[in-house]
Amino acid sequence: MYKSYFVILLAGLMGVTAGCKKVLDTVPYNAVTDASAFQSAERCLLVLNGVYDVAQSAPYTDGSLRGYPFGAANIEQGDVRGEDVINIQAFYQVTYQSTYNATTANNVAMWNGLYVLINKANIAIDGFRKAGSSGVLTGAIASQYEAECRFLRAMAHHEALIHFARPYSDGKGNKVGVPWRETPITSSTAVNEILNTPRMRVDSVYGKILADLDYAETNLPPTLFNYRATKAAAIGLKMRIKLHMGDWAGVIAEGNKLVPATINPLNPSSVVSPIGGWSLTASPDGPFVNNSSTESIFSIKNDALDAPNTNAALSRMYGAANLGGRGLVSISPIIYNNANWLCDDKRRTLLTTSGTNASGTQSIFSTKYRQYTTWADYTPQVRYAEVLLTLAEAEARQATGVAPRALDLLNTVRNRSLTTPLTQQYTIASFASKTDLVKAILFERRVEFLAEGKRWSDIHRLAPEAEYTTGGIPAKAVNGTAGLANFSCGTSYTPGQTAIAYSDYRFIWPIPSTEVVQNPIIEQNPNY
Repeated sequence: MYKSYFVILLAGLMGVTAGCKKVLDTVPYNAVTDASAFQSAERCLLVLNGVYDVAQSAPYTDGSLRGYPFGAANIEQGDVRGEDVINIQAFYQVTYQSTYNATTANNVAMWNGLYVLINKANIAIDGFRKAGSSGVLTGAIASQYEAECRFLRAMAHHEALIHFARPYSDGKGNKVGVPWRETPITSSTAVNEILNTPRMRVDSVYGKILADLDYAETNLPPTLFNYRATKAAAIGLKMRIKLHMGDWAGVIAEGNKLVPATINPLNPSSVVSPIGGWSLTASPDGPFVNNSSTESIFSIKNDALDAPNTNAALSRMYGAANLGGRGLVSISPIIYNNANWLCDDKRRTLLTTSGTNASGTQSIFSTKYRQYTTWADYTPQVRYAEVLLTLAEAEARQATGVAPRALDLLNTVRNRSLTTPLTQQYTIASFASKTDLVKAILFERRVEFLAEGKRWSDIHRLAPEAEYTTGGIPAKAVNGTAGLANFSCGTSYTPGQTAIAYSDYRFIWPIPSTEVVQNPIIEQNPNY
């Protein structure tokens, strides 16, 4: 549990975009000053816990806690922006159907939540540096705490990029990105300074993100708790960033730090990271049965005493109503029926189930999140499976032909879900070209990370690439579609909701109107 009421004092200084004047006029909780928050090692740790806490649950537009930005919301929004789940009722309908505008609550909550987190991290970084200089913290601990905050700051800026800016692959990062903020907002002077800065170019934001992650890798421990940043988490996030940048050599260099040179795809759990000892669980449901699995490199912690409310909890959103969920987000026949997902794949039986949706109609639901009463499922952010598949894609793309190492990495993840991996695993002969291998890796990502929010991230980064693009926001099942008659492995399915082209302005979200009003020089996305 992250909750630290001591550092609620920072709530009045957390973010410029949550309504600047209103926030700054708020009286700090229990009148503890931000300076005194760093006067002992114990208080410094409370501040750090407070930064993680706001990563889990920044205030929603109505002040409630709905898991923005990373407690649940980035998973839910990342999925419903894609085609592999179905929004059942009105809860995510605006996102699902791309009818948002500059005042839409979910979009505004994501922006606000990300920048609240960023500012709280900035305040903490400043305080930890001073605590290290004054001897309140040892130099090593001050650097570690700063590194944890810079990890979260990097993750937040990247999440902003994939929702509010065009991808790096469109023009090598030359499009307008998002504001980069590293100055703590602790006074009206700082607010005025921040509010008169423009959006950075995409490539410039990526450069800042990588600098944060390089610092994090250097100063984080190899092992800690999987709900706090570690060296492997920083490296894994760097791999993701470099993947979005198309820096295949960079992905491989980072990935080789976490993946052994020799791997055995027929024994996936034997592939153990040299840093942190991370490995795939023997069964594909392992990371979800156990919040602290060997595979879960970094997650956002939820527990019975501190979790998003029923309007955000992963088990409530994704869970079938007859199991204790609300049945609001189901699996889509688009992915479930796809013939490339083998019908006897263990992920079908271990991680999905038939059940009733919010309207009482039968559908197929994810069972990755199963704490239906406590809502205590951790929110997966970086898994070892992602590390392996990211490295596989980079190896495949950099090669001139079908890369054996990319094939081995793909098989390592896929094999643990196969009934007879020795005969069902891919071979070199399975692919006519490296393009076909990359497509297989990309499809494996869809299956492996189904209901983990990563679909939009891939749609976003791949959109400008002719060989791998979805063309924009893919065609989807009609909002509210349900009924088991739609689901049959290997059977064709025709989506009823029209695709939206990449060139359409709706591919990216609008900058919230509150931000545009407060920041006189920020550039709104076109046509909003």
